[in-house]
Amino acid sequence: MQQSAQDLRAMERRRFLEGLVKGSVAGMAGLAAMRPLTAFGQEMMEIRGPRMPDRPLRRITERCYYILADGPFPTAGNQGFMGNVGIVFTRKGVVIIDSGASVQIGEMVLRKIEEHTDKPVVAIINTHYHGDHWMGNHAFVNAYPDVPIYAHPECTQAIKGTQGEFWKGLLNRSTDNAIAGTIITPPNEDAEHGQEFDFGDCTLRLHHYGTAHTPTDITVEVVEDHVTYIGDVAMANRIANMDDGSYLGTFETMDKLEANTDTISWVPGHGAFGPDVMKRNRELFEGIYESVKKYYDQGLMDYEMKDKVIADPRVAKYRQWYGFESTIGRYISIAYLEVEKNIW
Repeated sequence: MQQSAQDLRAMERRRFLEGLVKGSVAGMAGLAAMRPLTAFGQEMMEIRGPRMPDRPLRRITERCYYILADGPFPTAGNQGFMGNVGIVFTRKGVVIIDSGASVQIGEMVLRKIEEHTDKPVVAIINTHYHGDHWMGNHAFVNAYPDVPIYAHPECTQAIKGTQGEFWKGLLNRSTDNAIAGTIITPPNEDAEHGQEFDFGDCTLRLHHYGTAHTPTDITVEVVEDHVTYIGDVAMANRIANMDDGSYLGTFETMDKLEANTDTISWVPGHGAFGPDVMKRNRELFEGIYESVKKYYDQGLMDYEMKDKVIADPRVAKYRQWYGFESTIGRYISIAYLEVEKNIW
């Protein structure tokens, strides 16, 4: 029987997509599944990256947990899982603080939650607009279509603007398309400084003190547990990216968090939690910024002061941190521009 033009187009589309999977190189080699979809009344195929292997929940307190990321930067090996996912188990349900970098990571988190509780996810908080902290939203909206996702309003606008597509492209390229199938899913509720959530047995309080790592950093204090999830205001074993941030703003944010919370454990977006996470990051940043200012006052250009800045004991102490050697020049340049801005 003669096939209709519609059937032929559907067949050609299917063959084209199948050919991408079978015939493409490195990037497509890691794709694990093709799922049937219906779009505009026609069957299509969804290309998806491989399943994210399960990683353990790490306990901070009876309520507060996190899943430690698999490395500081996105690679094909870690499938983009470079940012920690925070989890708070409350009487009313589960709160997620940063959802990971892909739908696959989000699905892995959901599996781990189901091992711990049968309560639903009742809220997600995205600390800022870098994609390793919010692209997992897709998985949670699939599971809980009405779940509120909170973020600073400028964070939401950035994701809806250029940041969403930028991070999707960056993570696809960095992971050989391991995040394929992830749909940009922006926050849907505004988060404000001082906002509190009562979850029955604990209170979550939000803090925002201006530009630190980005202009939109939201940190989440679990009041009764003396735990604060700080996103990328500080990191452990890796320098916090300052391209969108401010050294002086970071110091101010750290001062206000220490003054306005009773925190024992700081949970960073990258690296292990602990009582000294902000202290160590601050020591490094003060070493960079204050050294740059000193040599700026002596008339040196940023490229002339690199060895001198690294020689500062507060900076040299952290040379073993991931990315130090490859990025310290950029951090000096950013500090130089901020020093110059504040002088003029």
